[in-house]
Amino acid sequence: MALLTLGLNHKTAPLDIRERITFGPDIIVAALRSLSERPGVDEATILSTCNRTEIYCALNQGGRQEICQWLSDFHGVEPETVSPYLYDHENRESVRHLLRVASGLDSMVLGEPQILGQVKSAFQTACDATTTGKLLGRLFQHTFSVAKQVRTDTAIGHSPVSVAFAAVSLARQIFSDLTNQTALLIGAGETIELAARHLHQHGIGRIIVANRTLERAHTLANQFDGYAIALTEIPSHLAEADIVISSTASPLPVLGKGTVESALKKRKHQPMFMVDIAVPRDIESEVGNLNDAYLYTVDDLQEVIDENLRSRLEAAEQAQEIIDFHTEEFMGWLRSLDAVGMIQDYRRQAECMRDEALDRAMKQLTNGKSPEEALQFLAHTITNKLLHTPSTQIRQAGFDGHIELLEAANTLFQIKDGDSSK
Repeated sequence: MALLTLGLNHKTAPLDIRERITFGPDIIVAALRSLSERPGVDEATILSTCNRTEIYCALNQGGRQEICQWLSDFHGVEPETVSPYLYDHENRESVRHLLRVASGLDSMVLGEPQILGQVKSAFQTACDATTTGKLLGRLFQHTFSVAKQVRTDTAIGHSPVSVAFAAVSLARQIFSDLTNQTALLIGAGETIELAARHLHQHGIGRIIVANRTLERAHTLANQFDGYAIALTEIPSHLAEADIVISSTASPLPVLGKGTVESALKKRKHQPMFMVDIAVPRDIESEVGNLNDAYLYTVDDLQEVIDENLRSRLEAAEQAQEIIDFHTEEFMGWLRSLDAVGMIQDYRRQAECMRDEALDRAMKQLTNGKSPEEALQFLAHTITNKLLHTPSTQIRQAGFDGHIELLEAANTLFQIKDGDSSK
C-alpha cells in the first residue's frame, strides 16, 4: 500500500485558484466519501484551510493522475486548470510533508500554531466519515505527537506571529494609535479570536463582532468588552469601522462593493482599512478599487509576515531535525507491516510442520513405541523440517557466490562462530 499527498497551497497557487479548490464544512464529508469510493483508494483525509487544500490517501493502486482527476471532477474544473499548481508526495516524502505542515514549518507564517488544530479537525472529520484506517490512523497520531514535541523542544512558537497578528500589525502601521479606532470583526472562528486578542492587547477603542450565529458572536465579543451583531446588521454598522477583518467560511462574499461604498459616504471618506483573510474571499475584490478603502488579502500580508520570521529560522532548523528523525521512525513502522505478513505465514508453516510431526509421534506411542523414542522422533523430525529449506537455500547461495544473501542469513539466524560443543 502506498501513501500519497496531493495538494496546493499559498506557495504554489494564486488566491483565485485556491478559492476554486476548497472544501467547506458543508461538502467535506461528501467529498471524503466520494474520494474513498474511487478504485484503489483505501483511506482518505482532506485538509482544507485558507492557505492550502491537501488530500492524504492510502492507495492500493493508482496515483497522482487518478486523484487529480477526482479533484477536478468534484469541483467542476478542467484538470489542465488546476494541475500546474499541484504538488504531490509519496511514501517517505508524504510523511515528511505532513509532519512539516502540522508543525507549522510549511505555513505562510512559520511556526503558526493554528494549523495543528486544523490538521486534528481534518483527521477527526475523516474518522467520523469512516474514511480512515490503520495506515492514516497511525500516521496522523504520529504527526500529532511529533508536532507537540516540536512545540515543546524548540522556540518555533514563542513569537506571537500568525496571519491574525500580521493583520493587526499592519493596522498599527496605518493607525499608529488604536485607542480611538473601532474594529469590525466578521466571523467568530479561531483566526478572528486571535485578531480580537491582538487588537485588545494593543488598546483598540471598540470591537464589534459580526457572525452568522449571534450567540457565538456574543461569546467572543464579551471576552474583549465588545458587542455583537448578526451578519445582516453589517450595513448598519460598517460606517463605524476604521478596521475591518473578515474570516468566515461563507462560499460567497459577505461584503459587496455597494455596501462599502455607502459606508464610506457616511464616514465622509475617512479611510477604512480592510483585511480579508478568508478563502473564498469574504470581501468583493472590487472594493479595493474604491477611494479610501484599503483592502488586503492573505497574500498581501506576506511582507508583514516576513518581518516576524527571523527569530524562528533557527528554531525551524531544529524542528526539521526532529521531523527527519520521526519520518524515518514512521517509515520503519511502515516497512515492518510487510514483515508482519511474512512472520505470520512462516509461523503458520512451522505450526503445520509441528502438528504433522506431533501426530506421527502420537501414533508411534499408540503403536507401542516408548515415550523416549517418540520424543526423539518428534525433535528430530521438527528440526529437519524447519532447517531443510533454509539449509538448501544457504548452500545454493554459497555455490552461486551470493555473499550478500549469506550475510543476511547470518544476521537473520544470529549464527555463532566456533565449536558448539564448548
